[in-house]
Amino acid sequence: MAEPLKEQFFTSASMNKLADTLTKFYPVFDKKRFLNLVFDTSFKAKELKEKMHHTTECLHIVLPESYPEALEILKKAAPLITGFESLSLPDFVELCGMEDWDLSLPALKHFTRYSSSELAIRPFIAQDPERVMAFMNDLTEDENKNVRRFASEGCRPRLPWAMGLPGFKKDPGLILPILEKLKDDESEFVRRSVANNLNDISKDHPDLALDIFERWYGHSPKTDEIVKHACRTLLKAGNKRALILFGFSDPANMKVEKLKLDKEMISIGQDLRFSFDLCMNEKKKSRVRLEYIVHYVKAKGKISKKVFQIIEKEYAPGRHKISRKQSFIDMTTRKHYPGKHQIAIMVNGVEKSLISFDLM
Repeated sequence: MAEPLKEQFFTSASMNKLADTLTKFYPVFDKKRFLNLVFDTSFKAKELKEKMHHTTECLHIVLPESYPEALEILKKAAPLITGFESLSLPDFVELCGMEDWDLSLPALKHFTRYSSSELAIRPFIAQDPERVMAFMNDLTEDENKNVRRFASEGCRPRLPWAMGLPGFKKDPGLILPILEKLKDDESEFVRRSVANNLNDISKDHPDLALDIFERWYGHSPKTDEIVKHACRTLLKAGNKRALILFGFSDPANMKVEKLKLDKEMISIGQDLRFSFDLCMNEKKKSRVRLEYIVHYVKAKGKISKKVFQIIEKEYAPGRHKISRKQSFIDMTTRKHYPGKHQIAIMVNGVEKSLISFDLM
């Protein structure tokens, strides 16, 4: 199993490097005190984000009490600080700079060139969304792609690992002008963020998102790519407007038969192979989106499902044999638990067949 992220960052080596970097720009930086503060008795048990916040609090203690003076040191050091450790710099702005927006907002723009300020901007958005979104709108024209991406990523309504923005979940209107300006951005890195933002919006406002998708699709290869990625949640849910947009046929005359597993019982850490026949009772070729759902048993016996894509292609009338393999190896992002699991096959958003197996 891969080493957890919390063990890969905020290590003794990386904290020493951070302290040495800050000393270059603040010669009286008390490295020994900083490291003693960081590596207290509770540090090892902290999760990754907790370690980040804890490091920020320790920086606040050791750096100058003056916020402008401390900020200037961090800004000079920013280009030399990498990894998750660099997130403590914008986090410092969130911790210490909520009362000084004229310094803090430009500082977040500076830090995001080398790291990411997408987490730290969110308390500012929650406090004054109109002011922050006017600032973010200006960032869409910056020459640096990291800054332009920040304009979209920082205001995502459902950004993972981040403070929620319930106001934007309810009304994403302030986000839309930014996405419009970035939809043809030269950087795929930026456009991917636009797609992820729209995917977030589609979870709360599917019709609004679909209106945008239908307007953008066919505008350019760049927007087609954005729309396809942004539509993933709606496609997995079998939304008819989304399926029609991409030319997927009505699955009424498509069947799944002979769904089989290579074994009915497997152990955690093993692979499971499954196969089925896709029966196309159509008169001509039809565009098909094939997916499968794994119904996982979780720690307390609850069921959590995850959708995996098999293929998108045109199938001719007749019977087509499909086979796939699913791994049940524990990962940092997914832990497996014993119990009765299920695999379901979906055709164009409609579940067509289901089979069970035991995970030991």
